[in-house]
Amino acid sequence: MNGYFLTDRGQVRNHNEDAGGLFVNGRYQTLAVVADGMGGHRAGDVASEMATSYLHNHWQNADIISSPDQAEEWLEQAIHSINHTILEHSRANEECKGMGTTIVAAICTNDFVTIAHIGDSRCYLANHYGFQQVTEDHSLVNELVRSGQITKEDAEQHPRKNVLLKALGTEPDLTIDVKTLGWEQNDVLMLCSDGLTNKLNDEELFELVKNPLELEEAANKLIQIANERGGEDNITLALVHYDHSNEKEGGS
Repeated sequence: MNGYFLTDRGQVRNHNEDAGGLFVNGRYQTLAVVADGMGGHRAGDVASEMATSYLHNHWQNADIISSPDQAEEWLEQAIHSINHTILEHSRANEECKGMGTTIVAAICTNDFVTIAHIGDSRCYLANHYGFQQVTEDHSLVNELVRSGQITKEDAEQHPRKNVLLKALGTEPDLTIDVKTLGWEQNDVLMLCSDGLTNKLNDEELFELVKNPLELEEAANKLIQIANERGGEDNITLALVHYDHSNEKEGGS
């Protein structure tokens, strides 16, 4: 498999509080990560970078992930550990008080993809069936939509659209949403922050990522459009294409 990661400060913010990356372990399995930090002066980027760095370092030493159960356990344990680390750092450093971050992370193997998330950074799967949002936002407006109080169209313009119900590093005990999907050759997984999804709808996203041979071009075009439409937030995405190029996975 191959992939492409890109992050951009946007047109308004004076620094980038997003972080993430694509990381390959010793068994040629890929971990994709997007984190969108928030809170405090420069503290948002501290939280998102701490989350990304921990997952990156932990992934380098990971044994081969051979089953969905193993992948889900690995992600849950790693993210719970990150949550504790960020929380302790914010308590020990006044300038970081109240910081936190969203997280969406995906373990990509030749047989399955396992996704974990907290917050409103999203994961999508593009394949011959169409374009599916895999994660569900932990946000106030999404809860209002789920309960039938507002429509999805109302949610797009809601004044409290950016209010999160959960974020990493903000409370001791968090429930992490984790799920595993099958995927096939030429499927594309996209992880992204809300700086992208607030500016492009699902049809536009699908149109640009459905051709897996042009990941870099697609990523740059997506960020260009988000910036052209205001770019008020940082914009980050990771694309992973399943192309069977990873023949060494599972080898000794």
